[in-house]
Amino acid sequence: MTKKTEKIWTGNVRDAALSILMAVEKQQAYSNLLLHQTIEKYNIDPKDRALLTELTYGTLQYKMTLDYYLQPFIKGKLDDWVKQLLRLSLYQIHYLSRIPDHAAVNEAVEIAKRRGHKGISGAVNGILRSILREGVRSTEEITDEMERLSIETSHPLWMVKRFVAEYGIETTTKMLKENNEPPVTTLRVNLFKRTVEQVLHLMTQEGFVVAQSDTIPECIYLFNGQAAKTTAFQKGFVTIQDESSMIPAYALQVEPGMTVLDMCSAPGGKTTHIAEKMKNTGKLVAMDIHQHKLKLVKENAERLGFSFIETVEMDGRKASEIYPEQSFDRILVDAPCSGLGVMKRKPDIKYTKNEKDFASLKPIQLKLLEEAYKLLKQDGILVYSTCTVDREENEGTAKLFLEAHPDMKLQDFPNVITNIKEQEEDGMLQLFPQDLRSDGFFVSVFKKSGSALVSPDK
Repeated sequence: MTKKTEKIWTGNVRDAALSILMAVEKQQAYSNLLLHQTIEKYNIDPKDRALLTELTYGTLQYKMTLDYYLQPFIKGKLDDWVKQLLRLSLYQIHYLSRIPDHAAVNEAVEIAKRRGHKGISGAVNGILRSILREGVRSTEEITDEMERLSIETSHPLWMVKRFVAEYGIETTTKMLKENNEPPVTTLRVNLFKRTVEQVLHLMTQEGFVVAQSDTIPECIYLFNGQAAKTTAFQKGFVTIQDESSMIPAYALQVEPGMTVLDMCSAPGGKTTHIAEKMKNTGKLVAMDIHQHKLKLVKENAERLGFSFIETVEMDGRKASEIYPEQSFDRILVDAPCSGLGVMKRKPDIKYTKNEKDFASLKPIQLKLLEEAYKLLKQDGILVYSTCTVDREENEGTAKLFLEAHPDMKLQDFPNVITNIKEQEEDGMLQLFPQDLRSDGFFVSVFKKSGSALVSPDK
């Protein structure tokens, strides 16, 4: 939490949401981290916690839509915080039926008085009451289909055009709408310690509403309460992990006793999933470039009861400097990416990313794959995954890697992942947020077979 947010905290949920929104906009702070820090620091009770989360994420998710609605009512220039306050208030009026309109307006006026002066509170009151009288304009006034979709779903126009070019208007529309839906908390049962049935029983006994996934056997949905406060989490029976990101451990097809490398491992969700499937035997190296993030891997491993994970602080692009060629049976490259698959959980990504990011990411992704290729044994399996839905980063990067290494062959996914198998295409799986109501995610599976073809310049 920034000092600024701390200083202006008043105990009021809407005031806190406004502080977070201002920090996200001005300092490019991460909304999910600020929200978590605010909740933890001030021990906000569950009822207010839910409202704070909804107000923060909802206002961020619909920022462009709210600006479109507000624009006809605003005359002249407003301070940034006033504009944020109007967005926050209009979000409540337009999207939240359980909050009375007059309550949203009165609260906005009070906040404006505390933070500004009488003239500002009067302007806020006038704008919001005009909206209540006249209503907001329809997006049907926007004649261009792409622009209308951009405003309706609050995604930048360049992003809408890019997705439509890659996947078509129908898939894109579903994805952009799903990005604005609240995410469901998903937990992965640690089968090394307990069965799914045991965990479901324990959590139900404690009053939590849970259900098992139809896709990933050890995935369960949590519909109420805080996951980290449950007995199951504290005893290491579960870990918090998005359902889509549980697929790479299956695709890797590890077995106990193998030598495995997770090249970009932090914070450790996939690493510990691999460890569970290895039954805590063999060699599992968790590599990451950031020491503070490796600490999270260690903490996760300790809580879940895995003692054989070796953490290594290193840039994966230099991994061959410390490991001989063909050292590993299995390698996971969960590469740095644009993160366009996780906008449901991190809505600020929509407004901070731009098309230039893709050009800088691809060389990193390819270099990581190149290092993994060197370190992979003959007949070994390499999995490349990202939390983005961008075709260039996913399928594009995978195809460039295959062109450079003819001895790497795409492999079919294991049959355990049943109801999404039809979306797999030649060893590559692109999941959209609407598919599992989770993160957008890409997974591809390669096997090193035959003798490598050496280019003349090597």
